[in-house]
Parts: sequence; C-alpha cells; structure tokens
Amino acid sequence: MVQFGQQHYAGVLWGAWLQAVGPVFIVLFAFSLVHLAGATQRLAGWMTLFGATVLMTVSLIEITYYIGALFPDPEEMTLISLKVISAVQHLYFIVAAPALFLPLGIVLVTSRILPRLFGYLALLLAATFAALGVAFLLTLMLPGAVTAFAGVQGLWWLGASITLVARSGRISPK
Repeated sequence: MVQFGQQHYAGVLWGAWLQAVGPVFIVLFAFSLVHLAGATQRLAGWMTLFGATVLMTVSLIEITYYIGALFPDPEEMTLISLKVISAVQHLYFIVAAPALFLPLGIVLVTSRILPRLFGYLALLLAATFAALGVAFLLTLMLPGAVTAFAGVQGLWWLGASITLVARSGRISPK
C-alpha cells in the first residue's frame, strides 16, 4: 500500500481535493435551494443546514485519512488510515446523506422551486442511504456496490441544478 501511495501520490491528492471541494458546492447549492424555497426560517431549512454540516464533517474526516495514508513512515499509518476510511464511509450512509436529503426533500416537496419529483426523489435517497447504512452496519468494509451507489446522489444534484437553471426565469418562492 505504501508503494501504491508513492506511485499515485498526485492522483490521490487531486482526488482528495475533489472530494473536499465537491461537497462545498453541493452544500452551497442546497443552501440556495432552501433560500429560494423561502425555508430559511423553517425547521426543515435548519435541518438541511445541520445535514450539510454533517456531510462536510464526514467528507473532511475521510479526506484527512486519504492524505494520512500517503505518509510512508510509519508504515502502520497507511494501514490505520485505510481502516479509518472504511469506518468513516459507513457514516455517509448511516447519517450524512440521510441528514441532508431528508430535510431538503421536505423543503422541496413543500415548495415550487423545483418540480416536487425532486423532493420525493430526495426523500427516497435519504431512505435508501439510511437503509443501506443499517443493512451493512455489521460489515466492516462496505461492498463496492454499496459505495458505488453513493454516486447516484451526484445524478440527483446534476438533475436538480439543470432543472433550476432551466426554470430560473419562472421560479417564484412558495
């Protein structure tokens, strides 16, 4: 593993950078949706803020251990970092994704900022992530198919952003 880290040092660091910056833009977009929906003073709006904070925390912890795994000395650091990464990935499914998608889904279902379908899909994503988190709670390393499912949320964010831009001239808050 140390040799892999040395050979792919730059790629791992760029991947870590992308994983740090990507959630920042996701969180800013989520905040924008809450604002545009007029939900900044509603419980679901505040819960979205909390969920975004949890998502950023989990993401930054995982990234810290990606970078930590690159240190060649002591070699145990790499092994420990890789195990912590696997542990932190559970948090994404157990709490981070559901904590963001559930309240954001509520905000979107109760507003006209996006078609309600996006709100219902967000609620479905929250439930699916939570269910996967519980289903694989006793598995130390998540199966590849489970971690790959996390990519589905990227499609949701892309679809929501394209739809918001397309509707930008016709949007009125709730």
